[in-house]
Amino acid sequence: MPATAATLKWGASRDISSLDPYSYGDSFALGVLNHAYEGLVRYDRNLKIEPALATSWEIVSPTTWRFKLREGVKFHNGAAFTAEDVQASLLRASNPKSPLRGNIPAYKGSRVIDAHTIEIDVSANYPLLANDLTTIYIFDAGWLKDNNAEAPTDVGSGTEGYATYNENGTGPFKVESRQPDAKTVFVKFDGWWDKPQHNIDRIELTPIASPATRVAALLAGDIDFTDQAPVQDLPRLAASPEVKVLEGTDLRTVMIGFSQRDQLLSGAANPMKDLRVRQAMQLAIDLDLIKKKVMRGKSRNAGALVAPQIPGYDAALDTPVKADPEKAKALLKEAGAEGFEFEFNCADSLVNEEQICQAVASMWSRVGLKPKLDQGTRAVQTPKRSSGKVDVYTLGWATLPMLDTYSLTSQVLHTKEGSFGIFNWGGWSDKEFDKVTEASAVELDQTKRLAMEAQSLKIAKDHALMIPLHQQPLAWATSAKVQDFPLFSDNLPRLWLVKM
Repeated sequence: MPATAATLKWGASRDISSLDPYSYGDSFALGVLNHAYEGLVRYDRNLKIEPALATSWEIVSPTTWRFKLREGVKFHNGAAFTAEDVQASLLRASNPKSPLRGNIPAYKGSRVIDAHTIEIDVSANYPLLANDLTTIYIFDAGWLKDNNAEAPTDVGSGTEGYATYNENGTGPFKVESRQPDAKTVFVKFDGWWDKPQHNIDRIELTPIASPATRVAALLAGDIDFTDQAPVQDLPRLAASPEVKVLEGTDLRTVMIGFSQRDQLLSGAANPMKDLRVRQAMQLAIDLDLIKKKVMRGKSRNAGALVAPQIPGYDAALDTPVKADPEKAKALLKEAGAEGFEFEFNCADSLVNEEQICQAVASMWSRVGLKPKLDQGTRAVQTPKRSSGKVDVYTLGWATLPMLDTYSLTSQVLHTKEGSFGIFNWGGWSDKEFDKVTEASAVELDQTKRLAMEAQSLKIAKDHALMIPLHQQPLAWATSAKVQDFPLFSDNLPRLWLVKM
């Protein structure tokens, strides 16, 4: 590399599992791959939707949206971008075997009008299509066909393909090389259609799982940026003249979910089907203690399942449940569920997740329960979760990319059927909840729609379906040589806006 080239070394807490953005509906992976792939629309600096590969759009009927596409766009291999590429990408994303199909739940079909116009059909009166399309990244149709990559890949099921290890997008950077679990290198794409606001020539993404190692690497100048600065090390980082700390509150709500299946993994009857048991497990958790001891005072205790910034949030639901171990014991006794044993599935993708799980398991033990902590990496735990092989599990949900409560209600809480309930790992099903959620999806009146979403959240709260813990802290850290690095509350770095 020339001496003048600006290289940004990104020390991430984990690696992406594939170069195929459709392989798993994971916001971190989608955020990383957004540097190489783009959607028809994107979020700007204020998380408002703006044109990307589409220049404009309109609703031409209650079920049809028409998009005018940007002309002169090239893929990284030099192929011209047309409506055929959008058509092929939508078919691939909506395939029944696509893990990303839940990101476009209302999609019914599409048709090419001309080289730079496409129409998309949706469920009647669906208001959130533009939000959904922010992460439906566009592939080159010819490249997919030539490489037998038209079928989706799936990290959860181990289904791989050409797109797992190769990339061809339209974004500001292209993949130069990839070594899974070691390093992925992006280099500037000189043929990008947009005017660069960055001055970065090269991005080196290196997964560094150990928080202590990430901090040491930043202080030593071995990395320039981490999107997971450990909260316990923020004072130390802030004191260094070689480091800049960026802090905020994440949109992501951390919660705990329950299996609603008849049997636990052990084969025993599942006591958590009883509302009293779920309520007892919630009453056993001391949110204030977790905030103080585990999150170093940086988190925000949650009573609702979505953050205050998310449309559909209702402040009336956002009263955190106060710990009451004695009441928890009484409810367990009343339900005949004293001392039952279950597996507690935890991963490594949330801020201080291991410590959170240890604290919660200890609190449950104090009311007589017997949690067996199953701690593992995201790569190990994801297949268990997606196949429903869990009793109790952690989940972090930021409503990405939709930035609307419907993201949670449709993908996590709705009965698993069709494009609904992709992340309903507990097997929950409630017809009243489903009815309200589905009605909110076709209500164009914003006030009415948000009231319906709040009603869905109330049903979930009344049933103690999920236990909300907190909105996790957002802490990034950069080297001092980074001049302009906008912080986003969705915790997704957009390096095409960064200057060094």
